[in-house]
Amino acid sequence: MYEVLNTVARLQAAGIDCALVTIIGSAGSIPRPVGTVMAVARDGTVVGSISGGCIESDVFHLATEVMDTGKATVRRYSADDAGALALLCGGSMDVLVQRARPADLPGLSLVAESVAAGRPVATATVVSAGPHLGRSFVVTGDSRTGTCGDPRVDAAVVARATGHLEAGTATTIRLGETGDCAEDTLSVLISSIARPPRMLVFGAVDFAHALVRAAKLLGYSVTLCDARPVFATPERFPEADDVVVMWPQDYLKQATITPSTAICVLTHDPRFDVPALKIALRSAAGYVGAMGSRRTHTDRMARLRAAGSTESELSRLSSPIGLDLGAATPEETAVSILAEVIALRRGGSGHRLGRTTGPIHLPAPDHRYQGVLDTA
Repeated sequence: MYEVLNTVARLQAAGIDCALVTIIGSAGSIPRPVGTVMAVARDGTVVGSISGGCIESDVFHLATEVMDTGKATVRRYSADDAGALALLCGGSMDVLVQRARPADLPGLSLVAESVAAGRPVATATVVSAGPHLGRSFVVTGDSRTGTCGDPRVDAAVVARATGHLEAGTATTIRLGETGDCAEDTLSVLISSIARPPRMLVFGAVDFAHALVRAAKLLGYSVTLCDARPVFATPERFPEADDVVVMWPQDYLKQATITPSTAICVLTHDPRFDVPALKIALRSAAGYVGAMGSRRTHTDRMARLRAAGSTESELSRLSSPIGLDLGAATPEETAVSILAEVIALRRGGSGHRLGRTTGPIHLPAPDHRYQGVLDTA
């Protein structure tokens, strides 16, 4: 979402006409969740995707028409549509297409500023038919830009959007035209861009190089920490947001750790990992994993018990870290680790999709983790 809105902000600044396409409703299985956006510019530039390819051509032409008329519109696509317009995934989606001039979508520069500063930000857009369709504004913790068309509705939406800032998901609220939630005449889609989840990587080893790079691709804010200054340098870990030279346990004692934090201990040296894991397992971190062989794991568990860790705390530990992918290289090991992190964060099973039933595309949760992964 951020990349698309940031592109629209740049197009606005350059005076290039464009339109924004947003999935505002769905039923059944669809490739992308509600809140997904795509931008189409007058010069033919397309950024983002809403279906993976099956309806993008039609959406492109519709966006061009909206740029000409300036009138926002909603179109439904489903598996029952004829020919190339059919959604092959079997579900249906409602798509809002709106012109994206500064007057239509004000405050998009605030999105980029908030993301760059690590602050959550939300957009609120009227998605129900009527004179307010497409009206939108941007909300942060201490400011807002734009309007839904009525001061009373604005006040109600700002309050709801402010409460949704940290979710990092999209939700639809329904209000009366006076802002009264008891009525049900106005639908507003609130999409938030939360602070990026954090990953703390301990151990400036080859596996950490690969893990830092891969985690950044997934949108994590990554800190690399090691007590050895010759190894923990920004030059060796240029992708890391922070490189800290400190004993892991000392860093963890002063770090801000939330349920969206993932902690990966790659040192497999008891001098480093046991004191660090003792603190990590008692923290609010949503994920705690440690690298090492099964023999190392057995020894580590004994050391942690001797250090005072409880069985409840030890049950949170993912060790040996990662999923069983048969990984051999540091890069493959990074995929194994992040596969486990994603499964816990998204509520996946970790099983092969071809041997499971039910929906493939799950609703996007917030950044909190779901608990211990069970792939038995």
